[in-house]
Amino acid sequence: MSEPRPSALQAAPWSAPDRARAVWSAGALVWRRLRRSRSAVLGLSILAVFAACGLLAPWLAPYDPYASDLENSLKPPSARHWLGTDELGRDLLSRILYGARLSMVIGTIAVAIGVVLGVPLGLLSGYLGGRFDLLVQRAIDVLLAFPSTVLAILLVTILGVGLVNVMIAVGIVSVPTYTRLVRGQVLSLKEQEFVDAARALGAGSLRIVFRHILPNTLAVLIVQTTLQVASAILSAAALGFLGLGVQQPTAEWGAMLSTARQYIQLAPHTLLFPGLAIMLTVLGFNLFGDGLRDALDPRLRA
Repeated sequence: MSEPRPSALQAAPWSAPDRARAVWSAGALVWRRLRRSRSAVLGLSILAVFAACGLLAPWLAPYDPYASDLENSLKPPSARHWLGTDELGRDLLSRILYGARLSMVIGTIAVAIGVVLGVPLGLLSGYLGGRFDLLVQRAIDVLLAFPSTVLAILLVTILGVGLVNVMIAVGIVSVPTYTRLVRGQVLSLKEQEFVDAARALGAGSLRIVFRHILPNTLAVLIVQTTLQVASAILSAAALGFLGLGVQQPTAEWGAMLSTARQYIQLAPHTLLFPGLAIMLTVLGFNLFGDGLRDALDPRLRA
């Protein structure tokens, strides 16, 4: 029988300084592996640029993103407006910079909702089994019966349009992904010897699940979360494009695309640049997520 492989951070009752040194050492090892992946470095660089643009938007934006100038509406890129203007004469570069901030916030909070709801359900469903597991899995099957975009539209229709409701809807859509992923990990880990040892020492179910099993699922969860942020940004943009997400005049990439489609032949730049922003952000998360997966899994190390 293979030796149990508990998390390095729980293998012994270490003191706080020892645990901090172990975390630092593990993080340094992951970072060294990550730097060897060109695609991961490229993805991280893209995300760093967009994150910086979002955080520094008030200082980087050359114009007020909500200031209209009808005399300069639908102007192509120029020295005055680097990315051109939209139908109301608003500077596209400024709106895209502010949209970066909003998209990052939507993706992060939506995924946080999915993690908070999905991970505990997956942990308890996989560990307890029985009727609770059956009930949870049937509920997840119902959610998975709908395409993710259709389910998000349904939830927004019920909750109403708006920024907060978009984040809630997109977060709920990601719950089945986390529940299924964590449940699969738990079904494998709960048969390991370190779980039997904890149970023999009198540890309760909740302590075993959250103290011993959960730390061993973190690597998979971190990778999935990175990729899920990209999906959340896409879903939020799709809702905005359909008019069910963030409403005008808020600078949000999906809403910008929705308005720009009316002027695709007259001013294609109004559609091109927000679309490129969405594409590059999602690409950055996917490249970084793939590299992070390789860095956290020693079996995939070159």
